[in-house]
Amino acid sequence: MTETLKKLRDKIDALDARLVKLLSERARLAQQVGHVKQGAAVYRPEREAQVLRRVAELNPGPLPDRALQRVYTEIMSACRALEDKMTVAYLGPEGTYSQEAAIKHFGGAVPTSACASIDEVFRGVEGGAAGYGVVPVENSTEGAVGRSLDLLLSTPARVCGEVMLPIRQCLMSKTKTLSSIRKVYSHTQSLGQCQRWLSRHLPHAETIAVVSNAEGAKMAARERGAAAIASKTAASLYGLQLLARNIEDEAKNTTRFLVIAEHDAPPSGRDKTSLILSTRNAPGAIHDLLTPLAANGVSMSKLESRPARTGLWEYVFYVDLEGHASDGNVARALAELQRKASLFKNLGSYPAAAA
Repeated sequence: MTETLKKLRDKIDALDARLVKLLSERARLAQQVGHVKQGAAVYRPEREAQVLRRVAELNPGPLPDRALQRVYTEIMSACRALEDKMTVAYLGPEGTYSQEAAIKHFGGAVPTSACASIDEVFRGVEGGAAGYGVVPVENSTEGAVGRSLDLLLSTPARVCGEVMLPIRQCLMSKTKTLSSIRKVYSHTQSLGQCQRWLSRHLPHAETIAVVSNAEGAKMAARERGAAAIASKTAASLYGLQLLARNIEDEAKNTTRFLVIAEHDAPPSGRDKTSLILSTRNAPGAIHDLLTPLAANGVSMSKLESRPARTGLWEYVFYVDLEGHASDGNVARALAELQRKASLFKNLGSYPAAAA
């Protein structure tokens, strides 16, 4: 047995040596690509999406596709860092799901900047303090994040990517028993995602909405009898004890984030295009507005309405389409939509995230 184990470990050591050489060679090639691009954007969302899809297609197992893709995300992140130290802004403080989404998408080698609000993330990208921003837009349980939608309407920034992040909520506190908890801090969305659990286990505790889950964890760490709903990462960061894990009401609870920048993305082969539309308030107006999609064979994956700021009972519509704006059928549909709509804003085309 000892001899067999040694032979297997020797083989692993030999493979590791080859991997290190190959990774170094890959990094040198990535640097050469950077020199050829001569100052063009280092982060190419369409190219990175294609690499991750190809990795999954080539994967013979036994590693799951997602595990292998995480490894390659970190490889690309490290290679990118050799070319440029671009900054990614997210809703802070440290320990938020927005930070997790940023790291999932860009990898751990990218410099990040924690912002006090979603507004600050947008301002950072618009003003050039950050190259990219990651903002939550909707949750599978609680629906749209209104502030992000409002800011998308007014920002000059474009959408160049999306991230789907499974959300695993945890209850954390300095106290060791549920019976001692008098109040629970968390973001509005997270409180809503855990409503049934809270009603069942903490029916008398006051729930208090704060700007982010991690901010709630910071507050719970300073106050006796207080708890927070946040990620297990936040518990570790702020010295809190995990009292309960996976307390979200829906097991498939997922939040969708958008990546914003000065640019959107060229076609990757599997893309989305996001729009904001408005039309006159008249019977059948929405049906008439969206007719070009069906006429050109374009699938709509999302339609979200939100009150406009321009007048009473007026609405804007947030629409996600399957396909890139440069695709022939999508381009024709967009041209017709622009003629029909009283408001038309193309937020950008970007690679569709894996589910």
